[in-house]
Amino acid sequence: MPSPLRPPALAPVSTVILGTGSFAPAGILTNAELSKRMDTSDEWIVTRTGIRERRIAGPGENTSDMAVKAAAAALADAKLTPADIDLLVVATITPDLTMPATACIIQAKLGIPTTAACFDLNAACSGFLYGLDTACAMISSGRYRHALVIGVEKLSTIVDWKDRTTCVLFGDGAGAVVVGGSPRPGIGLIGTRLGAFGESVDLLHIPGGGSNAPATPASIAAGDHTIKMKGKEVFKLAVRVMEESARDILEQHGLQADQIACVIPHQANLRIIEAIAQYLELPLDRFFINVDRYGNTSAASIPLALDEARRAGRIKAGDLTLLVAFGAGLTYGSALIRW
Repeated sequence: MPSPLRPPALAPVSTVILGTGSFAPAGILTNAELSKRMDTSDEWIVTRTGIRERRIAGPGENTSDMAVKAAAAALADAKLTPADIDLLVVATITPDLTMPATACIIQAKLGIPTTAACFDLNAACSGFLYGLDTACAMISSGRYRHALVIGVEKLSTIVDWKDRTTCVLFGDGAGAVVVGGSPRPGIGLIGTRLGAFGESVDLLHIPGGGSNAPATPASIAAGDHTIKMKGKEVFKLAVRVMEESARDILEQHGLQADQIACVIPHQANLRIIEAIAQYLELPLDRFFINVDRYGNTSAASIPLALDEARRAGRIKAGDLTLLVAFGAGLTYGSALIRW
């Protein structure tokens, strides 16, 4: 039976991140190991991407399992329990199942009340920013008190391990935040800028498996159910839209780039991050970077890096943090947070 309904919350002045958490599988796949499987090398990968290793989920280690571990860490950091959560948003392109939402599976595993709203969101590598904005808006409505936003991916299941142009890029992992309201003005999520270029779908996509291309023996044999990417085109567009999105949100709030204490970009490629730093005229050490250890974990990328940055002391009370991402869609987004 459903648990008793909670009384409605009062609309808060601000929506704030109360806790962060992350999880990475124990399995590590290095460039040296990849070079034994295909025509590549550590030098080739590092020079082009900055990636040295990535985490790979083990047998039976599902997307929902990684999400639960990251969520548990975020709840502990926020000093809350699953019973306090009334909204669960999961950003992923690698759900446990096509149906139902992985959020419902996570709800059951964590013990979140049955009165909580639970749903998945697909915006690829920008998914966490889309999910954070959605959760904060729903908290701001006054109808929800505490939201759990998770970015989680098991990309090792959707890459072609014979394609060195894509498989070297991706890894598995999860990151989570707990969002709640605050009566203090001017803190928490102070702005977002989200968008998409739908005409560029074919630059980064999985052509098979959807309702317009159901799985067949021929499509599986052709590898249509794995990630396909036009790398050069994606690189150029990613740099442009991430820079523009970052500039737009700074201008919207009357800020200069040098007022940002820490930039947490989507961890797709070190060369992309370096280009954005150059265009924003910020030193690279202002950016938090862990792409060398995890590769591209899509929706998990930013929340995983955000948690590591906090725990490393890179984010302090009063700081402004800029989050910026792009992903398949092509989606993009930026967010400003004052701690």
